[in-house]
Amino acid sequence: MLMIPGKEAFSLALFGVILLFLSASSPSPAACPGDRDFHLKRRAMVEEQIKRRGVSDREVLAAMLSVCRHQFVPARYLSSAYDDSPLPIGHGQTISQPFIVAYMTEILKLSPDSKVLEIGTGSGYQAAVAAKIAKTVYSIEIIPELAASSGSLLKRLGLTNVKTTTGDGYFGWSQHAPYDAIIVTAAAGHIPPSLIAQLKPGGRMVIPVGGAFQVQNLVLVEKQKDLTITTRSLMPVRFVPLTGRH
Repeated sequence: MLMIPGKEAFSLALFGVILLFLSASSPSPAACPGDRDFHLKRRAMVEEQIKRRGVSDREVLAAMLSVCRHQFVPARYLSSAYDDSPLPIGHGQTISQPFIVAYMTEILKLSPDSKVLEIGTGSGYQAAVAAKIAKTVYSIEIIPELAASSGSLLKRLGLTNVKTTTGDGYFGWSQHAPYDAIIVTAAAGHIPPSLIAQLKPGGRMVIPVGGAFQVQNLVLVEKQKDLTITTRSLMPVRFVPLTGRH
C-alpha cells in the first residue's frame, strides 16, 4: 500500500536534502593541513582582493579558493599568507601577491586542455593555481634550492600535472613545446625570442617587461594563427628580475 508521509517526515527529509546540497556545494574548511584557521581568510582574499578588483573568471576564482597559499610561504610569514602583497621566500625571490596571480592566470584564458609553460617556479604557488585549470603545467626554476623545494611541495600536494625542472627560463623548455600559454613570473628587459618561438599559434604569453627593481609593464603577447605577434601593455607591476646567461 502506498504511504503518504506526514508533514514532519517530509520536512525532515527536505532538511536532509538541503544539508546534503550545502555540504556538496561549499568548499571544505579543511581542504589542506592547518586550513581551519585560514579558510575564512582565503575566502576574504578571493572576495575582497580579487573579485572586487575585476577578476571574474569562475575557474580562476575557484582555483584561488582551493589552493592554500599558506602552504607556499615560509613559517614566519604565515600570519600574512592571505594579505594582498608579495612575501619573501628566500634567495632574493618572492611569492607574488594573490591579485596578480589571479589576474595573470585569467589573462591566459586557460582551459582543461591547455599546456602551460611557467618561467620561474619560485614557491610553486602560481603553478599550483594554473594546474587547477590546465591539463599540464611545465615549470622551470633557475635557483636549484627553490626548484627542489617547490617541486617536492607540489608532489606532496598531489599536483601530478605539474612538471618541474631546474634551468634558465630565458630559453624556455623546448622539449615540451609548443605551449598554449606561457606565464613569466620575473621581469625581463625584453621579450625572449625563445619563448615566442615556443608559443603555439593562437597562444598567449603574459610577462613583466622592464628594468630590474623598477616599475615594469605587464605585457600580453599573442601569437596569431598566421604567426604574427601582437603585444599589449596591461598594467604597471614590480617583479624580481629574470636571471640567467642572457
